[in-house]
This record gives sequence, C-alpha cells and structure tokens, in this order.
Amino acid sequence: MTEAIALSGAPGSPYTRKMLAVLRHRRIPYRFMLPNNPALRDLPKPKVQLLPTFYLPDEAGELQAVTDSTPLIRRFEREYEGRSLIPPDPALAFVGELIEDYADEWLTKAMFHYRWAYDPDIAKASAILPCWRGYSIPDAELAQAGAFFAQRQIGRLRYVGSNAVTGPVIEASYRRFLAAFEDHLRLFPYLMGARPGSCDFAVYGQLTQLVDFDPTPAALALSVAPRVSAWVGMMEDLSGLEPAEGDWLQMADLPATLTAILAEIGHVYPPVMLANAQAVAAGAAEVTAEVDGQPWSQQPFVYQAKCLGWLREAHAALPSQVRPQVDAVLAPAGLSGLFA
Repeated sequence: MTEAIALSGAPGSPYTRKMLAVLRHRRIPYRFMLPNNPALRDLPKPKVQLLPTFYLPDEAGELQAVTDSTPLIRRFEREYEGRSLIPPDPALAFVGELIEDYADEWLTKAMFHYRWAYDPDIAKASAILPCWRGYSIPDAELAQAGAFFAQRQIGRLRYVGSNAVTGPVIEASYRRFLAAFEDHLRLFPYLMGARPGSCDFAVYGQLTQLVDFDPTPAALALSVAPRVSAWVGMMEDLSGLEPAEGDWLQMADLPATLTAILAEIGHVYPPVMLANAQAVAAGAAEVTAEVDGQPWSQQPFVYQAKCLGWLREAHAALPSQVRPQVDAVLAPAGLSGLFA
C-alpha cells in the first residue's frame, strides 16, 4: 500500500483546495492537516510559509517541506501512474499550462480583490478565516485575530494590483471569464474536454473562493454563470471519474469556446506579466501598464516574473514541429507577446 502523503493547508487557500482535488482525482493517498494541528511542530518548515505545504522526501530520503502547486503536480505525474492531468499532446499540454498559470497568477487577483475590497466579504473572511487556525478560544480573542488578519491582508492588496483604478478592470475581467467559461461548459465538462487537466484544478482552486465563499463574486457567478457555480461543487472530488485517453480535446480542432477563454487571457494577462518582469529586472519600485484601456499599477512581484520565465522555457522546449501549431493558437488570442 502506498504511504499517504502529508500536507498542511486551510479551506480558505485556493491552492490548498486545488491540490486536495488533484490528490482525490489521482487517487493518491494523503493525510491533511489544518494549521493548528500539533503534528506540524515535528515537521520541517518551508523556506517561505505558503499553503499548502507538502512534506515529501528529497533525493536522499530526508523529509522536506515543499510548496508551489504547479511543480508538485508535475512531480506527482512522474511518481504516480494513471489518471494523468497532462495531455499526451505537447501542444495541448502547453495550452493547459498557460491556462493554469493564468488561473494561479491572474484569477487570484480577483479572489484577493473581492475578499478584501467589499465590506460583506471582509466581514465574512474576518469572521471565518481565523477559525480555521483554531476556534476554541474566547470571542474577544477570535475577533481580535480576525481584525488583525483583515488589516494585514488589506495592506497586501497593492501586491496584486487592487486599487480604486484597477478594481473595475479586475472585476470586468472576472465577469468576462465567467461568461466565457459558462459558454464552454455548455459543450464540455472540463476545460480540456471530457477529462480534467491541471488547468481545470487551477481554475477550480480560485473559484472555490470566488464562487463558494466570498459573497460578492459568488452572487455574480450565480447570476451570470450557474454552470460554473455547479462545476465548482462537482470538481471537489472526481475520484469516481474514469477518464479515457480519447477524452482530451484535439489541438487541431480546439472549440471556439476554449479559444474565447484564451482570448480573455490574452486581453489582460500579457501586459501585466510583461510589465512586472521588466520592473523586476530593472529593480523598479512600481509596475505600470495599461490593461483593458485603463492604467495599471502594482508593486513588483518576483515570483510572477519567474512564472513568465518558466512559461517561456516551456514554449522554447516545444518540439520544432509542434511550436507552429501552438503559435497559431496564441497569435489570435493576443498571447504571442509573452513569448516574443
């Protein structure tokens, strides 16, 4: 019997929800620990405190604290057979990787923005999120923890680019994504066809918060994209799904609903990613760009500059006979600039 993987996280973390759903779908045994679990005291600490944290052996067999969902999914692809989340077609796999990055690094802006920009959402998050670190404490102490957490998170809005000017841009993008994804779900159960890819789980992770937790974006989703709302509930546990190799979309015949999603990604994602990478490289104090015809500003984010580098490496590593097929999809979606 395969030993259960240990990980820690919280329900309010979209990346925790992403990875728990991955483990269930892949039928990989795991044991999940909330942040207040006493067993965590005896486990290694990550270099940066991120959720989720996995506790996995390194090459020498020593237990290490490992974070970052996308590389973890690829590691599990190597270590566990069957029920893969990566299409065998390298062109389709690259499209999936691009959508996964958009979900992890752009949709999360919407998640963070809605949670800490609207009073009902702030109130709910302040009341509930601290409970997941231990609620058997006096009311006053719990309320103090909630107020402290909210103040800290609101102060971090500048890192995702949420402010009075960019807020409407983020919200318009979220609404367009919901509409495009709703159209896709009219024809296919998953982004990658009749079986989910890693990008499905990345989108799901962010939507567990936007559609299932935070009241303002959840109400919007229910009004304009009821299929998306239902999809989030069904994605939580796909352990009973029996995927077949023929269930993937065909790169030569991508549906218009998926290319519309790619066009939305191309509308907002490249200008911010490119400007951020330039600011990081120059050591600038601020990222400035134009998104959806509006000025965009945020603090530089080193990790997202790395994400762009990894996407470029993946694009450059595509087989020479495959890259033109990918580029023919990227160009009309406005995504070519990421790889220029």
